[in-house]
Formats: sequence, structure tokens, C-alpha cells
Amino acid sequence: MRLAALALALSLWYIVLPAAAIIDVAFLALIPAVILRGFFDSVYAPLHPEFKDFRNLILLGHIALIVIAVMTLILERRVHETGYGFFPTRAEWRIGALHYFYFLLVGFPLAWLLSATHFVGPKPVWQVAGFFFGMLWFVALSEEFGFRGVLQPWIEHWTMSRQAALIITSLIFGAVHLTFRGFPNWRWAIVASVLGWFCGHARNQTGGIRASMVTHALVATTWRAFFA
Repeated sequence: MRLAALALALSLWYIVLPAAAIIDVAFLALIPAVILRGFFDSVYAPLHPEFKDFRNLILLGHIALIVIAVMTLILERRVHETGYGFFPTRAEWRIGALHYFYFLLVGFPLAWLLSATHFVGPKPVWQVAGFFFGMLWFVALSEEFGFRGVLQPWIEHWTMSRQAALIITSLIFGAVHLTFRGFPNWRWAIVASVLGWFCGHARNQTGGIRASMVTHALVATTWRAFFA
């Protein structure tokens, strides 16, 4: 019943409610709220204490949530073309990689100075490769669609300023990461805001989210491979 209620709330959102700014913001806010507030915890609860690893099945709920939200925004809200897709073009790989290297010059020294992370040594190559594609095709795809593909263009329209939209979206992206490893993790929020700026800038250069997906995935993979 909880899953059905969530699916109906998302899929009927723009059928019942008008396409207005406050309605749009509420829809986008609902998505992280569902995840961060543990909505799926009681749905995918382990049947026995020894089966705690099965709580990873919560990922199924997260995937369903993202798919329904994306379909609602594209098919019902009719958001502008965002470049939603799994395979970046050669130009998008290049621009995304360039912004990744730019972030390395700023973001990782900043994270080190803020003690937001620490070096732990390289992980096995096969783990790093698997993490990268999982990040690119799931986490980066969904987050970049929401922040850089939907929210940033909306704010740009509301403020009539591309730079203001880039900054505001980056700050919101950072604020969402305040809960990472304990609230309030302001160090991680600062680093995430900087990452959001580089991802948003990559999106502005290409007009779609696949370049920002590359930047996002490369940064997260580098962190997972060498830091903790």
C-alpha cells in the first residue's frame, strides 16, 4: 500500500496539480525526502535479523522512485530536452573529463583542508571500474537529471540569469549532502557545492546532462578509489 500510494502521488502529481513553480519545487523536494526519511525502510525490512544484508533490496525502491519521477517530469510536466541517456558522446566525454580535472585542482585540496576526507590507498581496479559504471548509469544519471537537467533550467527561467541558476543549484546540491555521514556535515556540503558548480558548468557547455554525468561519476570514483 505504501508503494502504491507513492507511485500514485508521483504519477498523478501534474494531472491533479497545475504546472506552477511552487508545485515544481514541491515535486522535486519530495524525491530526496522519501529517500532521506527512510520511507522504504518498512517496505524492505529484513524478515530475520540474520538477513540484514537483504536490506540492500531498498535499492529497488530507489530505482522505482527515480524511474517514476523521470517519466512524470518528461511525459507529464514536459520538461525541456535534458540529454537524458546512458551513453555520452565523444564531445560530452571530453567536456565532462575536462571539468573533472578542473575540479581536481580545486575540490580535492578543499576537501583535504576541510578534513572532509582522507587518503586510504588505491582499491582494486575491478572494483573501481564497476563503481564507475554504477555511478555513471544510476547515481550520476538520476542526480544530474534532477539538479542540472530539471532544477537548474527552472531556476534559470525563474531568475532570468544563467549564472544565478548555476550558483543556486550548486548550493542546493551541496545542502542535500548535509546528511552524508551524519547531520550536519557542512564540510561535505561545501565540497559537494563546488562539485555541483563544475557539473552545472559542464551542463551549460553542452546543453545536456551527460557531460555533467561524466564529471560527477569521475569525481565520485576517484574518491571511492583513493579516499574515505
